[in-house]
Formats: sequence, structure tokens, C-alpha cells
Amino acid sequence: MAFGADELRVLRRALAVALHPTPLPDEDVQDCLRLAGAVDEAAGEAGRLRAFLLADLARYREALPGSASGYLELLQDALAAGYDPRPDDLAALRALRGAPVATALLERCQVIAERSVRARLAGRSVPLSAPAPRSRLLALPGGRADAGEPERPPAPTTPARRPAPGDRPMPKPSEVFPPRRRPAPAPEERAAG
Repeated sequence: MAFGADELRVLRRALAVALHPTPLPDEDVQDCLRLAGAVDEAAGEAGRLRAFLLADLARYREALPGSASGYLELLQDALAAGYDPRPDDLAALRALRGAPVATALLERCQVIAERSVRARLAGRSVPLSAPAPRSRLLALPGGRADAGEPERPPAPTTPARRPAPGDRPMPKPSEVFPPRRRPAPAPEERAAG
């Protein structure tokens, strides 16, 4: 997640207030609430993207062996993003063991799966899906209530209409991930005879 310059300024002010509580002007409180909303939205979008990628990985796995190259690429991307391989993935990789990429991925997945099992046995939780959304920011320490002023309800705002997850169709994999173009082979140079 990347922050812009304005968002970093708001974040810096919020952190300063958290360390040294002082009363905040209404504008700063609204900026902090907008930033919290943007972070919540980004986290939700990351969760939706992760769910889409996991569903796409499952579709490719179900279409094996015909989708082997696409499945192996998606699995590598998922592992790089912290995916915990499932027993279905290990079985699919064992079936594809003839390919060097599949063999290397099988070894990598076995190590990750073993580490995951050990962590679960030790009582530590291992996330299998997107993290739960964080709770909403309701109050900031050092806000107007700390200044001795009576707390007023926030000014009514008209939020911009954002489509709900059910309002828009699920994108096709080709829309999200355009096909990778292979470089054109270099023209063979013919020897003059």
C-alpha cells in the first residue's frame, strides 16, 4: 500500500497526536477519518483481489494437466504473496513432477506446508485467506472532547456513491491479467554463399 504526500502529512499529524495528545481542529479530525476510510477501502480491495486470485488458482488447478503452465505461474505468484499451499496444490504438483518448474515448486511448497503445520501445532495461527477487516476508527485521543468542549455530532457529509461488491461484475482473468506476450524470435541470419 502506498501513500501520497497529502496522506503522509495526515498520517504524520495523527501519529504526533497519538504520541502527544492535544486538541485537534475539526479539519484534522476529518482528514484522519478520510485517511482511515481510504485505508479500510484499500484493505478491502486487497482482500477481494486475494479472493479472486485464489479462485483463479483453483480454476487452473481443476483444469490440469491442460493448464499446467498457467497454474504454475499463478502458484508462483501466490506463493510470493504469502499463499499457504493446500493439499490439493501438493497433489497437483506431484502429478506434474515431470516438469522441472513443478518439481522445484513441489519442494518449495512442501517446506512451506511443513512450516505451516508446525506453526499450527505450536498454537500459532496461520492465515489461509485475507486478513479480517480492521475495526473502524471512531475517536482520536486528544480530539475535541479532550479540550473540554462539548462533543458535537460530525457535520453531515454526502459520501460519493461507490459501487458495492455486488453492483459490478467479476472481472475475467484476461481483463485483470493480460496475456503475457512472448518476445518475437530473432530472425535467423543467413550466410551469403
